[in-house]
Amino acid sequence: MALYLVQHGKSLPKAEDPEKGLSAEGKMETERIVEVASGYQVRVSRILHSGKKRARETAAILSTRLSPPDGIEPCDGMNPMDDVRDFVNRLSMDQGMDQDIMLVGHLPFLERMIGLLVCGDPDQTVFKLQNGGILCLDRVPEVKNPVIRWALMPSIG
Repeated sequence: MALYLVQHGKSLPKAEDPEKGLSAEGKMETERIVEVASGYQVRVSRILHSGKKRARETAAILSTRLSPPDGIEPCDGMNPMDDVRDFVNRLSMDQGMDQDIMLVGHLPFLERMIGLLVCGDPDQTVFKLQNGGILCLDRVPEVKNPVIRWALMPSIG
């Protein structure tokens, strides 16, 4: 089982779009990242996203290239300040952690989830995500917790 964590693409300022949908740059960067992921044969069974417009739009872009057989759908509990422990427990029970699932959400939620899964501590910063980037967490036989397998980020700086 691999878990792919994606911070939504760059969004418009609230003054331009009260729902803060993706900016042109956010769409372009997300399309570029998913093209690379697709070229590497990344496969996901399902894409789950928060209900916020920027996450929904990012998930839709990812879905067009990755074509998850179980589709994309909104998922409660993935907003920026939601409880990562509750979400991980629910994900384990509801979604089956034996599937390759992509989660599209927000900070600090996603970075807290990485800390929880990798170190057992949501307050431990393990990786700094970027808008539109993908981080792959996976299990390896010799390690108890998931490990960071790879990451694709829009910027290396």
